Amino acid sequence: MTKNAQTILSDKRRLRPSVYSGKASGDLSFSQIKYVKRNWRATITINRPEVHNCLNLETLQELQAAFQDAAWDDHVAVLIITGAGNKAFCTGADMKEWKEEFLEQPNDFYKWMGVFIETFERLRNLGKPTIARLNGIVVGGGNELQMSCDLAIAADYIYIGHAGTSRGSVAAAGATQWLPLIIGERRAREVLLLNEKIPIRKALAWGLVNQVVPRRRLDKAVDIMAEKLVNKLPECTRYTKQQLNFWRDFSWTMTIGHLRDWLTVHTSAEEIQEGIRAFNEKREIDYKALRTRMANTKRR
Repeated sequence: MTKNAQTILSDKRRLRPSVYSGKASGDLSFSQIKYVKRNWRATITINRPEVHNCLNLETLQELQAAFQDAAWDDHVAVLIITGAGNKAFCTGADMKEWKEEFLEQPNDFYKWMGVFIETFERLRNLGKPTIARLNGIVVGGGNELQMSCDLAIAADYIYIGHAGTSRGSVAAAGATQWLPLIIGERRAREVLLLNEKIPIRKALAWGLVNQVVPRRRLDKAVDIMAEKLVNKLPECTRYTKQQLNFWRDFSWTMTIGHLRDWLTVHTSAEEIQEGIRAFNEKREIDYKALRTRMANTKRR
C-alpha cells in the first residue's frame, strides 16, 4: 500500500463514526423526556408535568437510552436532569400504572422493578458528573433519583419527602441505603418512618442538596456548576466519582434485590393494595381500621 493510500485510509477511519459515540439529539426520538446536548452538557427533562413527572415504564426506558447516549458521547462532560414545569422535579413511580398493571398481575412488578433498577444504575455509573436541577417537589423515587446524581441545586420554594409507609411501598430503591449516609441515621429514620415534608432549607442544612436559590436564578446556578465540572480532567473525574460511589454501591448491591422480591410478593397484600388504591382514589387511609382487619385475620 502506498503512503498516499495509507493516509486516505487513516483519514477515513478517523472520520467514520464509532459505534461507541453518542448520537445527535435529533436522531433520538422520545415521547416522555426531552434530551438536549450542547456546550459539553446533556440535559434530560422528564416531560410529564401533568402527572408531576412520575416514572412509568416508558419513561424509565427512555431515561436508560438517554443515559447510555450521554455516557458514550465524548462531547458530553456533564449531565443535568430536571423535570418539566415548575411544580415537580419527580414524584417517583407512576402509581396509576401500578394500580392498572400490578394489583392483578403482581409478578409483572418484578419485571418493572428490573427496569427501574437498571435505569438508576446507569445514572449512577454514567462515568460523568451529574447535576439534579430541582425545579419542583421531590417525592419518593424522585428523591432517590436526585440522590443518584452527584450534585443537586434546588429552587427555594420546594420540599422533599417520602410516602412509602403511608402509601403502600418501601423506600428502599436508594432512600434506605443512602439517606443514612447523607443526612445521618436518625434523620433518615425520621424522614422514612414519619413521611413528613422536608422544607428545602432544612434539606440544605442536612446536606441533602448542595445549593438553594430563587427560582429565577436556578438555571444560572446550574450553568455555573456545570461549567466548573466541564473545566476538570475527564478521566480523573470519572475515577474520583467511582471511588465516591463505593459505599452507595455497596449498600445498594446488598439490598436492592431484596426490595425487588419483597415488593413483588407483597403487591397482593392487603395493605399494599389499599395504599395504592387510596392514592389513586385521592382518599385517606383508615390506618387503624386496616390494622384491626389485619389483626382479626391473624386470629382466625
